[in-house]
Amino acid sequence: MVLAFTGHRPEKLPWGNDESDRRCQALKLQLRTNIQQQIVRGVHVFCCGMARGCDFYFAEAVLDLKKRYADIRLEAYLPCESQPTKWPEEDKVRYLRILSQCDRVHLLQSAYTEGCMLKRNRIMVDESDTLMSVWDGSAGGTGATVRYAMQQEKAVISLWL
Repeated sequence: MVLAFTGHRPEKLPWGNDESDRRCQALKLQLRTNIQQQIVRGVHVFCCGMARGCDFYFAEAVLDLKKRYADIRLEAYLPCESQPTKWPEEDKVRYLRILSQCDRVHLLQSAYTEGCMLKRNRIMVDESDTLMSVWDGSAGGTGATVRYAMQQEKAVISLWL
């Protein structure tokens, strides 16, 4: 079974980039707990779009759980090669560290085009059985991805504090 993930970037999170905030710590624990529940249910492949914020939290939780569940896989879906180009340096380093530990990397296109992030999200949904999201109900890419998963009759696990 395959689970894809979508979630907010730091700009939409109440704590922004402050991952020491208790709400961020609680969300990370909630993610880890839910991922572990999915492993027990039979999910073995976890798909991540490698965006800043919640995607990083998700990927890092999967990588940590790989220490206990050696048969799970983390697959990265990159919308384009230039995805991290304009990010702060510490986010680029984190991105490359996570990417280097992925079991598979899917590069969808070489150059950025309008809509390539949404295209990436739809491909992940299409190739999964379940979508896990960190979504506050607002408009944007995460909401569009959740709605698309529902239209495709995929199971959706929504997390938010």
